[in-house]
Amino acid sequence: MVNYSKIWLIIKREYKTRVQTKSFLLSTLLTPLLILGFMGFIIFMTLSDNEAPKQVVVIDETGRMFKPLTQLDATRYQPISANQTIDQIRELVMEDELDGYVLFERTFLSEGTPASFIHNGSGGITFFESLQSDVRDVTRQIRLKDNDVSEAVIAIFEERPAVENRRLNEEGVDEQSNAFLSSIGGILIGVFIFIGLFGYGAVLMRSVIEEKTSRIVEIITSSVKPIELMLGKLLGVCLVALTQFSLWIATYAGVSILAAPVAQFFINQRMGDVQNTLIANDSSGTAATAPADIDLSFLEQFSIDPVFILYFFVFFVLGFLMYSSIFAAIGAAVDSEQDSQQFMTPVMLPILLGYMLNFRIAEAPDSTFAIVASLFPLTSPINMVTRMLVSYVSFWEVALSIVLLILSLIGMLLLAARIYRTGILMYGKKPTFKELFKWLKQA
Repeated sequence: MVNYSKIWLIIKREYKTRVQTKSFLLSTLLTPLLILGFMGFIIFMTLSDNEAPKQVVVIDETGRMFKPLTQLDATRYQPISANQTIDQIRELVMEDELDGYVLFERTFLSEGTPASFIHNGSGGITFFESLQSDVRDVTRQIRLKDNDVSEAVIAIFEERPAVENRRLNEEGVDEQSNAFLSSIGGILIGVFIFIGLFGYGAVLMRSVIEEKTSRIVEIITSSVKPIELMLGKLLGVCLVALTQFSLWIATYAGVSILAAPVAQFFINQRMGDVQNTLIANDSSGTAATAPADIDLSFLEQFSIDPVFILYFFVFFVLGFLMYSSIFAAIGAAVDSEQDSQQFMTPVMLPILLGYMLNFRIAEAPDSTFAIVASLFPLTSPINMVTRMLVSYVSFWEVALSIVLLILSLIGMLLLAARIYRTGILMYGKKPTFKELFKWLKQA
């Protein structure tokens, strides 16, 4: 008969010894800061434009391409001097005084002869795509005018209609949505679960190996049963992981709640300064040209649904206990961490599979492939949570996934307990898969 009071003592011991370590405190504090810093760096790199402007000489034999290009970007597109030759321009490009030159032959517009862009390799693909886009826009405008297309039709060609992304919630009310942000969020959630399953599972396995090699486990098992020890360690480490995830989620929730009012405060301050400047400069005393308030409703997309948080913890706890029971069994079966490598591959394959499938599921969350991956117990702790964030998942699918995961957890616990009970007090022998199957039959 299992003694739950002893299990509780082991849980408290595992939890206190790990939560009070410097590594736990540092990882808990630094991880959100690193994530926020990384996100801020990506946003800064995306929005900033601090590169030196590129300069390209336009050799326009058609006589019609240069002027429209300069209207798009007068800094980038430069004319060829009257006394310059192509060879001289090529020398300037080779000496890095120019980034390149583009040649439009006489037949470029009439016969569709491709333009030639000769460069020194600077700028990369973004620079080339930007130049290519400019050339296409100018060429389209010229050909439309040559065919006597009205300005209204040209405006229609140049129009870029916006599509507002809205999603129906469970109450049938449509709310603003962003498929890109949902996909990125789903991938990040899957990555966090992957790190939790593998990282804390490895911590548990090393703990079991250390206790076994130091013979401390012999003293512990004189007071508690191996199954009680295994359950206590599983639940104790699980509580450590839940504590860390809870702190991270609380930090994210606090930041997302404060983001809108803080951003609105600074924007209002800035808008007030702009309006005061306009009033001071306008003799009529009006500020009709002041820009309108910026809409910050998009920040609501970063809020967290409490129901989703509940499902996140359910799938994480079930997945963690299932995989960690295997890690604990491996730790009990071997005498060193090196000996455990032969057993790690079968355990890591489904975790890595779920991690890799996460990217595909974020792209097509309603495919048959995604549904199977989110129901399969070995991958559902990662893939179902991602799928729920990216797309709507019916309740019966979530319930079925949880039931299958619970059944798999029970089976894994029973198998792991048999291996743990036999291997925890066995020394000096490297077990094989054949030996593990023998332990299972004997137990």
